[in-house]
Amino acid sequence: MKLITERLTLQSITADDWPLFLRLYQDPEVIRYIADPLTEAEIRARFETRLPAWDKHGEQWLCLVMREKAGGEAVGITGFLPMWLPCRQAEVGYGILPSGHGKGYGKESLRAVLDFGFNACGFHKLTATVTAGNIASRRLLESCGFQLEGTLRDNFRLGGQWHADWMFGLLAAEFQAGK
Repeated sequence: MKLITERLTLQSITADDWPLFLRLYQDPEVIRYIADPLTEAEIRARFETRLPAWDKHGEQWLCLVMREKAGGEAVGITGFLPMWLPCRQAEVGYGILPSGHGKGYGKESLRAVLDFGFNACGFHKLTATVTAGNIASRRLLESCGFQLEGTLRDNFRLGGQWHADWMFGLLAAEFQAGK
């Protein structure tokens, strides 16, 4: 699987992308709202679940590596977890190394993932779960047309404390109208 944007190439993760995946999950700035620190073995187990061939009817993440076209440097990952039956939905996710922050790569890559999800795959709705307080992620989603659909109180345990989750959604019709 390969998606191309103006400045990025988004391509299915492979075994060769382990160093990037490890860097993302070991960087405190990247992982702060995603998970508590994980051991290398736990990170490896997550990585292995991203490697099999993706199918929208399956139960695994479509995990795409974001690479700058100029130079080929990997800057992050993006993709979605399908829930095709019965609701034709998927949950989007992304993580970008600090070196890629502030360059618009999040929005550029998310727009490509949304286009693929809605137009090539036929999803009805894409969702996102964001730990309350992650303002950068919230702004990114809203800039791509996602709407806040609710807040789940004390929904996620992180750093030994309970946190709320913001639930976002974007319907295919809204995406098409916003193009």
